[in-house]
Amino acid sequence: QVQLVESGGGLVQPGGSLRLSCAASGSIFRIYAMAWYRQAPGKQRELVADMSSGSRPNYADSVKGRFTISRDNPENTVYLQMNSLKPEDTAVYYCHAAISERQWSSPSVYWGQGTQVTVSS
Repeated sequence: QVQLVESGGGLVQPGGSLRLSCAASGSIFRIYAMAWYRQAPGKQRELVADMSSGSRPNYADSVKGRFTISRDNPENTVYLQMNSLKPEDTAVYYCHAAISERQWSSPSVYWGQGTQVTVSS
């Protein structure tokens, strides 16, 4: 069983910064990709940033230049550094990962429980 545990959300003023973390644990053979999604009230869940093994990070246009995704592969952890935050960044942020639990098995998709980010003065 694989678990994704997020941390780092909270309340921040416009222009401020937050750093989200997501640690994967359990039966992990290989992590193919890790990503961050977000869902604001009344809106669909959207991709914020993703990072596949051996590939460049990919960002939503709305966060380019402000957010940075990074991975600590030995620790099975992905981070999202969020700078110059805006009220429209307010959402629940979810960690997402494609992980295989055994050699030769196809990866399965896992989601974290979500962490609230609120940008408000």
